Amino acid sequence: MFKALAVDIDGTLTDKRRAINCRAVEALRKVRIPVVLATGNISCFARAVAKMIGVSDLIIAENGGVVRFGYDEDDVVLGDREKCLRALEILKRHFEVETLDLEYRKAEVCVRRSFPIEEARKVLPNDVRIVDTGFAYHIIDANVSKGRALKFIAERLGLDVGDFVAIGDSENDVEMLEVAGFGVAVANADEKLKDVADLVTSKPNGDGVVEALEFLGLL
Repeated sequence: MFKALAVDIDGTLTDKRRAINCRAVEALRKVRIPVVLATGNISCFARAVAKMIGVSDLIIAENGGVVRFGYDEDDVVLGDREKCLRALEILKRHFEVETLDLEYRKAEVCVRRSFPIEEARKVLPNDVRIVDTGFAYHIIDANVSKGRALKFIAERLGLDVGDFVAIGDSENDVEMLEVAGFGVAVANADEKLKDVADLVTSKPNGDGVVEALEFLGLL
């Protein structure tokens, strides 16, 4: 029924300690359809995790701001980092802001979760948005999301985005689940994600991924 799978990494394949679930890795290796690994993290991290997991070099990084189609291929940058840097300067006028991985990010700005995000949203311009992944805040080009990146990849693969199953845990996965043909939120997921999911697993993190793959008959 489904021709491809997109799965988030942090909080989905891993737990809050960032420990990867080996049962989920083993399950993904049994899947016989293309697998896209999606993350808010930087491209080189996603590339390394993809190689370790050993199922795919298809990557969505920086919350959809960067995609990669092969381990040795170049990053395709979909987001405008300059918008995010301008937004960062606005935030600095109102809050104490600590950036994370700034020198490695190509499409967004990542900052520590050290100020109220709802207050930050009130001062930021409409050309960016800020999301909480549970690990950090990400200032993202408003034209960027994991959902749009998934559409971009689907077109390159000659698929419809509705052919995908998408699995995630955080609010930065909402658009990805919305565009996919079937969306799964693991048990530890943000309530916003559970609201748009077609299936909410009974188990958290990687165990929830395994549960979803079994439910969908992909194993």
